[in-house]
Amino acid sequence: MHVLLVEDNALVASGVKAGLQLQGFGVDVVGCAAQADAAIKSSHFDVCVLDLGLPDEDGLHLLARWRKQGVEVPVLVLTARDAVGQRIEGLQTGLVKPFDLHELAARLHALLRRAAGRSVDWIVLGDVRVDLAAGRALRDARLVDLSRREWALLRALLQSPGRVLNMEQLRDSLYGYSQDVESNAVNVHVHHLRRKLGTDIVETVRGVGFRLGRSQDQEAQ
Repeated sequence: MHVLLVEDNALVASGVKAGLQLQGFGVDVVGCAAQADAAIKSSHFDVCVLDLGLPDEDGLHLLARWRKQGVEVPVLVLTARDAVGQRIEGLQTGLVKPFDLHELAARLHALLRRAAGRSVDWIVLGDVRVDLAAGRALRDARLVDLSRREWALLRALLQSPGRVLNMEQLRDSLYGYSQDVESNAVNVHVHHLRRKLGTDIVETVRGVGFRLGRSQDQEAQ
């Protein structure tokens, strides 16, 4: 899962980034609305964690502007504001500082579930069961060991069921938009994911990219 963290407090941003990375998230950090605008326009993100107290623009104004521009990335709001109205407004879509990193991760999973139209974290893909919240994948009821990049690839595909993700979007999800990687890096991870979970777990769309395979996918009951 590729997260854009918009937070101007460097210490808070560093702690949140490190905590989310330990739980398998890929995180890019920007410190103001202008940088957030540039990042959203130049990269693919699965979700945004947005602080309201930005130095150059109020976070709610930034979010409203994104929605008017057609930016549909799910957003989780962070706020340290003490006003009751602001707390209620923030709690509807996010967390009030200080917060627990495990709770933040859980909120991100729930936000992405809703965005993808799912009601549970367990997803069934043929003989594969995936628990996004716990970071577990089972094939024929046996736990499969996936690397951090393989998890990032699988999450990106699961969060966009039916959509074709191009190489640039997948590279951003796996490595972050600021990193330079080898041109065949995504193909290598697709190969490993297919070897571990089955050749039809990822479908190649020639000349475009990849999408989630196995048309019989469904939520676990």
